[in-house]
Amino acid sequence: MNNPILEIVQQFGQSIWLDNLSRDLIATGSLKEMITSRGIVGITSNPAIFEKAINGNQIYDRDIEAGNKAGLSVLQVYETLVFEDIRNACDILLPVYEATNGADGYVSLEVPPTIAKDTASTIAEAKRYFSHLGRKNLMIKIPGTSEGLPAVSEAISSGINVNVTLLFSVESYVNTAWSYIKGLEERAARGEDISRIASVASFFLSRIDTYIDDLLDNKIKKGVDEATESKILSIKGKIAIANAKVAYQKYKEIFSSERWQALEAKGAKPQRLLWASTGTKNPAYSDVMYVDELIGPNTVNTLPPQTVEACADHCSPGSRIESDIEQAYEIIDLLKDPDVNIDLDQVMAELLENGIELFVKPFDSLIKSLETKMKQLTPTS
Repeated sequence: MNNPILEIVQQFGQSIWLDNLSRDLIATGSLKEMITSRGIVGITSNPAIFEKAINGNQIYDRDIEAGNKAGLSVLQVYETLVFEDIRNACDILLPVYEATNGADGYVSLEVPPTIAKDTASTIAEAKRYFSHLGRKNLMIKIPGTSEGLPAVSEAISSGINVNVTLLFSVESYVNTAWSYIKGLEERAARGEDISRIASVASFFLSRIDTYIDDLLDNKIKKGVDEATESKILSIKGKIAIANAKVAYQKYKEIFSSERWQALEAKGAKPQRLLWASTGTKNPAYSDVMYVDELIGPNTVNTLPPQTVEACADHCSPGSRIESDIEQAYEIIDLLKDPDVNIDLDQVMAELLENGIELFVKPFDSLIKSLETKMKQLTPTS
């Protein structure tokens, strides 16, 4: 059976990772099946994913009860549940890691979103997670905040694989890439191996279009002339992909620089751009638009389950990451037009703040529901 995902991976050099993880997925063999039949070569997780996985799912009850009897705190119980799933997923993906010489086969686990703006705590948790889980194909997710980027450099310097998450602006991506390089340089300066360290920079997509489309729609609703409406409609639903294409040009520039080449000579791997938030929110758009339009070498696309199935059914493989580059710059520039007047920097800053909150809320909700379940599972005397 033809599978566009396998064609994307094998013919166009883009890795497809699954944006989902649960114990059911592991226990039923579904994850192994997706690796074999769908060409999945990695996994990302986040607090929202674990909230959905754990809440209302009895498969976790035995471990929750065991943690309760052992006198663990609710946070400790949370970690026992999540760490077991992450370890098992890492073990399932280890053959992929070995077969690709450490290019793929990773499972990402995020540090608590509540510490996104605390550099020292982020460093401490990244080191603790990586050491405690003990899997070489584990990636620690660190938010690309101004406080998170020094933690990225420190984690890389310490030999930890890092997935830098919540990147929206091209500038934040550029800062992320240099933070990765800085960490490698520090490690190399100590004479330590840098050839087995991997990193991805998770560049978010659909949230950008959802946010900017709302702004554009509101401008039209307030009343504009026909020429302005045409101008606005010409960029609706196109900002995220244009922004990603501009970021890819920066990726090429950074990872061909002399500074990078000095590290590459010592065996370093480039930090790949990862397209995140790729489930299409607007039903008027193609459900695989954030896959088809951003296929290209040395990139990763992380897909939620429904997008995996949609892509396996009707993606159109072809290398497009460098097509229509001039148009991408023109689309971004059009936001500055007086008739459009959208401050992209401000939008990206707001999306970052909202993104942190969108991870904090499910994390807090999960902790509260775990606390409730622990009480329910406590035997009455």
